[in-house]
Amino acid sequence: MLDTPLWKKIALWGLTLALAAAALPSLLAPAGIDFGEDSSAPMVNLGLDLAGGSHLLLEADEQDVAVQRLENMEEAVESALRQATPEIEFGDTSRANGRLSFLLDSPADIDRARGVLEPLMMGDGGGLQREWNLEVIDTQRMVLTPTDSGQAVALNTAMEGAVEVVRRRIDLLGTREPTIIRQGDTRIVVQVPGLQDPQALKEQLGQTAQLEFKLVDQQALPSNTEAGVANPGSQIFPFAASADEAGGGIAVKRLGGIRGDSLINARAGVDQRTNENIVSIQFDQQGGQRFAQLSTENVGERFAIILDGEVISAPVFNEPILGGSAQISGNFTAESANQLAISLQSGALPVPLTVIEERTVSAELGEQSIRSGLIAMMIGSIAVIVLMIATYGRFGIYATGALVFNVLILLGIMAIGNFTLTLPGIAGFVLTVGAAVDANVLINERIREERKRGRKVVTAVETGYKEASRAIYDANITNFIAGALLFWFGSGPIRGFAVVLVIGLVTSVFTALALTKMWVSGYLAAKRPKDLTI
Repeated sequence: MLDTPLWKKIALWGLTLALAAAALPSLLAPAGIDFGEDSSAPMVNLGLDLAGGSHLLLEADEQDVAVQRLENMEEAVESALRQATPEIEFGDTSRANGRLSFLLDSPADIDRARGVLEPLMMGDGGGLQREWNLEVIDTQRMVLTPTDSGQAVALNTAMEGAVEVVRRRIDLLGTREPTIIRQGDTRIVVQVPGLQDPQALKEQLGQTAQLEFKLVDQQALPSNTEAGVANPGSQIFPFAASADEAGGGIAVKRLGGIRGDSLINARAGVDQRTNENIVSIQFDQQGGQRFAQLSTENVGERFAIILDGEVISAPVFNEPILGGSAQISGNFTAESANQLAISLQSGALPVPLTVIEERTVSAELGEQSIRSGLIAMMIGSIAVIVLMIATYGRFGIYATGALVFNVLILLGIMAIGNFTLTLPGIAGFVLTVGAAVDANVLINERIREERKRGRKVVTAVETGYKEASRAIYDANITNFIAGALLFWFGSGPIRGFAVVLVIGLVTSVFTALALTKMWVSGYLAAKRPKDLTI
């Protein structure tokens, strides 16, 4: 029956008006009515092509991942062999040609060393896929070579970690709705709507923020350091331009230091004693214990604080540093200290990223895109409304009302869901208008056919809705599947289009079947017409 119970009318109107009200802040914002930054009113976020902003394409070097992985393996091997019982003595370590080799002091330790290193060769995940191959040369030299599958896993892990670090850094900058996606094996696309300073974003994302604490090689001769010659087991790092000893370099012990990947907090501040800008850091429990051990065992010795391959400071352990906290100083400005704190707090990039493409969309171009899209949608909507009313009369008015509420509900859902509207999304809006009208056309034409067959008014309307709903559901389900696949496999603008399309299909079915049926049933119950002009 067409009769709509009172509870159902209240539910339908309540849902419709609530969602339509959620769309109002987004509609009123272009008119200059600002709800404020702290307002809880839901708003539709504008994408890069509408709000303006920055587009960056970042690329990682696969070789950097391989070098870092080899260094990590060297530290793991050294630790495993020294912790063996009894300790396995070795020396003459080399990382040439992408392989790690070392010479055992005794050939009798070959089997024990192989057993100790076997878990390391299976990777961090402890899976069944071997990530390193081991061979023995001349009965004493052991050579570890990374496998292709292991390198692929390491690269994928590094890129996934880089995406998360980039996301955290952008979030700490206070921007809204960034688009951060991987492109291929070694690239990351970053789109930040509304960002007015793309240079600051480039500097923030380009900073690897690999922080290390390494002991200074006290045996290194200044003349050798200046000539770039390091003792075995040591390496030379240049001083940063902001350091007190800028222009020179310092030799540090390659292994045995602490990395900043165990940091849990970093914040910029000012040293109350010297009035110098500093960055306070806090280690997690394990990192704090290692830092305490390093400082306790090396009181009176110099250590280097290395950031992205440059020494920013080389102080002395005057006393053990306990509690897992420390301060970094290095002639920082307030801005550079804050940028470093953001980089450290968001985590170090697993691999350096280089900006290989940059595009900036001005806010004016975004406004023009919005204006053009809205004009297109308004012209299309007006044309459809005129045609519907001229063709179907009263039922065309119901279809027009459904069309208006369809747009409002769609905007309201996007605002509540914090979705981003892009220029292709506006195209999805126009397509949604067509889908909503199609549903009403099917219903109205089916009612016409039933009346021509001689059915009474109420029976014709009821049958028209029942029979047309099958075709409407079938058509929209297939479109819904296509939209879902676009969202799942697409990226950027394609996803923006798919979001509006999928939500619009749902709202068009709701308004065409539920709302218009409620209005028509109310009209028939109140007027009880003998005939329909449709």
